[in-house]
Amino acid sequence: MNTKEVTEKGIIRIHNLKVEYAYNPIGVDAEKPRFSWMMSSDSNGQRQIAYQILVASSPEKLVMNEADLWDSGKVVSDISVAIKYLGNTLEPSTKYYWTVLVWNQDDKLVQTKESVYFETGLKSTDGVTGWSGAKWISMDGKDPNSHGAPLLRKETKLNGKVKSARLYISALGVYDAYINGQKIGTVNEGDDSLTVEFMPPGWTNYDSTINYMTYDVTRYMKGDAVTLAAVLGNGWWNCRISKGREIDGLTNYYSGEVNELALFAKLLITYEDDSVDSVVTDVHSGWKATDNGPIRSNDIYDGETYDATMEIEGWNDIRFDDSKWNDVKEHDYTKVFPNATVTAFNGDTAKIIDELDQFPQTITYYEDVINQDASKNGRGTIEIDSSRTILDSQRAKECNVTISENETVIFDLGQNMVGIPRITVQGEKGSQIKLRFAEMLNDDSEGADGPKGSIYTANLRSAKATDYYTLKGDLEGETYQPTLTFHGFRYVEATVVSPNTTIYVNSLIGKVTMSALEETGSIVTSQQDINNLFSNILWGHRGNYLWIPTDCPQRDERVGWSGDTQLFANTALYNMDAAIFLENWMEMLTDSQEAYGEGTFHSSTPSGRFADFMGVVGNGGWADAGVVVPWTVWQMTGDTTIIENNYKAMVKYMDWIYSQTGETFRGPGSIGDWLNFEGTAKELLSDAYYAYDAKLMEKMSIAIGKQEEAEKYGKLFEKIKKEYIKNYIEIDNNGILTLKCTKGSPFMMPNFYSSADVEDNSQCGLLWTIKLELYENEDQKQQMVELLVENIKNNTEYKQKHPNSNRVNYAENTLSVGFLGVNVIAPILSEVGHSEVAYSLLLQDQMPSWLYSVKNGATTVWERWNSYSIEEGFGDVAMNSFNHYAYGAIAEWMYKYAAGISNDEAQPGFKHINLQPNIDKYKRLTSVSGEYKSVYGTIKSEWNMKGDTLTYHVSIPANTTATVWLPTTNKNTVKVDGHLIQKHNEVNVVGYEDGKAICQIGSGCYEFESTIENVKVIN
Repeated sequence: MNTKEVTEKGIIRIHNLKVEYAYNPIGVDAEKPRFSWMMSSDSNGQRQIAYQILVASSPEKLVMNEADLWDSGKVVSDISVAIKYLGNTLEPSTKYYWTVLVWNQDDKLVQTKESVYFETGLKSTDGVTGWSGAKWISMDGKDPNSHGAPLLRKETKLNGKVKSARLYISALGVYDAYINGQKIGTVNEGDDSLTVEFMPPGWTNYDSTINYMTYDVTRYMKGDAVTLAAVLGNGWWNCRISKGREIDGLTNYYSGEVNELALFAKLLITYEDDSVDSVVTDVHSGWKATDNGPIRSNDIYDGETYDATMEIEGWNDIRFDDSKWNDVKEHDYTKVFPNATVTAFNGDTAKIIDELDQFPQTITYYEDVINQDASKNGRGTIEIDSSRTILDSQRAKECNVTISENETVIFDLGQNMVGIPRITVQGEKGSQIKLRFAEMLNDDSEGADGPKGSIYTANLRSAKATDYYTLKGDLEGETYQPTLTFHGFRYVEATVVSPNTTIYVNSLIGKVTMSALEETGSIVTSQQDINNLFSNILWGHRGNYLWIPTDCPQRDERVGWSGDTQLFANTALYNMDAAIFLENWMEMLTDSQEAYGEGTFHSSTPSGRFADFMGVVGNGGWADAGVVVPWTVWQMTGDTTIIENNYKAMVKYMDWIYSQTGETFRGPGSIGDWLNFEGTAKELLSDAYYAYDAKLMEKMSIAIGKQEEAEKYGKLFEKIKKEYIKNYIEIDNNGILTLKCTKGSPFMMPNFYSSADVEDNSQCGLLWTIKLELYENEDQKQQMVELLVENIKNNTEYKQKHPNSNRVNYAENTLSVGFLGVNVIAPILSEVGHSEVAYSLLLQDQMPSWLYSVKNGATTVWERWNSYSIEEGFGDVAMNSFNHYAYGAIAEWMYKYAAGISNDEAQPGFKHINLQPNIDKYKRLTSVSGEYKSVYGTIKSEWNMKGDTLTYHVSIPANTTATVWLPTTNKNTVKVDGHLIQKHNEVNVVGYEDGKAICQIGSGCYEFESTIENVKVIN
């Protein structure tokens, strides 16, 4: 074994050591945890040829031949992602130390300097084993009609000096937990600061799975006693968010909004003498409860009511007299759902992200409404008090505001966000302030729900989205921040409820909440509107990844739609380190398959709500998330675990489709290309997704070594393809092709869900047919490409040829797809050589287009292409979210084709990288800079056009390789790092094709230069 260290120039670092995609995680219950690391170097061409993982019970044993848990030996491999543990059995609640040794291409050993560990959880799922007798407990004697949030507590004497302490905790509902008066959260390793978790343990299918969280609480264990306490909120467990209609699917655990809340916990204490003690939730050891605390009501949709005059000082600390509190009782959860598992949560929890704080940009005062008769809708306009209104953002941030009875103050935070307000106020004891939340302000259009300038809340539907705070009268000021609800908002409306009262607002901050995923991608271009669009996409992503991938954060919905999830998944994995997040959601989708169906995946998860939306079982484009999401995660990470864990469920789904449609090889049905501007028959899209599923199943089967199954799905794809061509491709006597997107009866839906009339040769139909190669020959493909481009360009000639098309109502270079075409349109255009059309779409600001919302003031992505316009006002209120990430899937193309950072399907996880910058040949965009932190390290791709010269900077991490497709019109002028490409000894020129120089590079940084002549400039 060669143990020589690397000492010469070009130092190599092994870093970012993770277990289960996390740094030093605790509460790991995976039987075979996954290890990963990164290699970096300041010299080109560095790569790994072998590794050795050591796992030991102490840091001292982390040496070869001494590791007592696992010594992998020297493994010849260049993979450094998702290496599964193969050592001795891991014990519960135990810390293990690990390291990795890496050999580079010269067979020289590289050792990490990082000190890393992981710690197991309780290593059980039955809710019994390892829990030391803990029970699900509830407040005894609580009136079902009492909305007060229960407070639970127990004080216990300590038996010595504490060496370590771990809290394992869950709830039916959500909780805020405390030890000795200190709120529990996540401690950041570097600075020992506390990050506040938000509404743990999140949302699952409670009838089958509930998560428990693990915390290191050693820092709180001081003194001779410990008090474990918690506040319980309704969360997703006891909220109408889970209420389903019979046509869509009912939820097993839902019971008319009277699900009793419960706490389940174990505090494991290890003393200096290594003796162990446990404090658990039970009914006989002194747990007490009350609902007479300050949180009087709480609901995800409706908001929180907090009465500070009812605060109970010291209730969550030691030496508090709880003798008058109620006893607790055992909850019947385990009796009602005896097979439900209690599982360690794996991944990033939802947290309050302080660095994303939003501050008021303007503050508007008004008392009266004027001009009702003169306004277009008869609602009038708010009469702004200009003497008190603050339009300067710095002054607004300082927030010196006085509100009296009959006055209304609107705070504009400038950014549509998801989270809660943090407000500091002064006033008399018992006075109450009311906060309402909105994404938009009213205009004078017919769709407005109030006077112009007031907050628009009609799109919230039944969600009240209102917080109330009753002051305790602290002369120094008092701060309120809700903990048991969240809102989607840009605007906060504040009024005083109490008569004859004045309240002073000293501060108001929008606190952003999200599942705290590391942000891994960025795009910056020469066009500010595109940069604003990317910002909108990222903010929509932040707001809708909160424990699960939701569809919207503001109205009475906020559920885990599978269609939205699958079409945005690739963008999500570029933007953020979202692999485990999507793994967790995929487990819920599989749970729902078992709980609510005969084998199909469902339109939404968790809960049964919208499981079979509008009665459509196996909804094409939605149910297929069960196949598409595992494929996408695998491609972006190189980790097949999500495929392995869900393969049986995927097979079950494929078998279910066959059981419905048999030898017809047709899909089971679909609601179609949701919210499109040009209809496509639902049957076509259902059939296309069936073909897509078969194609992906073939490839995933090969990836996990199931060759026989792969052959089966390959044959299935060919059969579906044959039927698809027969059903939808029509060739006339002159050889002219028509894609019959009108085939099949239109799907009848309520008016506000209606799509445009179906049309042959629709954008969405053509896109999916081209994407899946559902044609017989190249001529048919080329005809469809031409039809697609003509449809998108939508020029005068096209409109004259298609006078009955819905396209005649819209501008040139606009899109007409809905949800199922939005993530496909630009990538397909680039794949077939029409990136200039993709750029025309991206840069268009007429409706429907991505920049239309940007032009109309959006700071997040909208649900509809026409959710709002300055000219026409609000879109249909029945379904009109202003924070809906689905259409943000264009960012996938921005990363892959505009910036040019793409994964190689044959070597997933960016082990081999395709660098394929697609420049805007009309120079409307002159530069694009993209960055993506892959599982192997950070990839940078930046191009810039000046005159006829293209400069392209790339950086790819150690232990990866890349193929570069560099645009050029003169191969003899291509340079790398100032030298002709043919003379660069670290670049292998493969050839020249379709106006691009193709070359292979190893890891490192490179600067390419090429000439692109005769480029037409469009202003």
